[in-house]
Amino acid sequence: MENSGRTSVQSRCTQETRVELTLCLDGCGRSRISTGIGFLDHMLQLLTYHAAFDLELAAAGDLHVDGHHTVEDVGITLGRALAAALGDKKGIARYGQCFLPMDEALVLVALDISGRGLLVEDLQLPPVMLGNFAAELVPEFLRALAHNAGITLHVRRLAGTNTHHVIEAVFKGLGRALRQAVARSGEGIPSTKGVL
Repeated sequence: MENSGRTSVQSRCTQETRVELTLCLDGCGRSRISTGIGFLDHMLQLLTYHAAFDLELAAAGDLHVDGHHTVEDVGITLGRALAAALGDKKGIARYGQCFLPMDEALVLVALDISGRGLLVEDLQLPPVMLGNFAAELVPEFLRALAHNAGITLHVRRLAGTNTHHVIEAVFKGLGRALRQAVARSGEGIPSTKGVL
């Protein structure tokens, strides 16, 4: 991956996980992702593609316990990378939103790169496994991402009975909303406060 434009290299190492990633916001949707959780890899590939980011991510975690630590730490590290790549946020559009249909599922994702990390979600995902990924970890990933990126993030399921479809719509919609929000839209800070 070429390190051009708004790029960040991040790593996180704990007694439970090790995450290393390189993120470029001005990419073309290329990704190389390995977390040990196939479903998470797929969702991150979709997010990257729809955001038009470039992402290289390698994670190793205590999957013999479960996926929680790995999923959360990937969210933390990706959130920190987003914040670092955005820098002072001059010239960004700031806001993004997407209604994303995936077959019978329909999800709303709306976000504000506000500097105030917050997740408001209403997905009501059932406690099911998709491969070795627990569906209940989706809010954990989103919360870690939002808090560490400084994003106010709203995610809501409007329709859908297939859990895979609902989660896929979330990640695609998040990618589309991020693509709008990080787009260059002017010169200054997009806030009357003069800071985000």
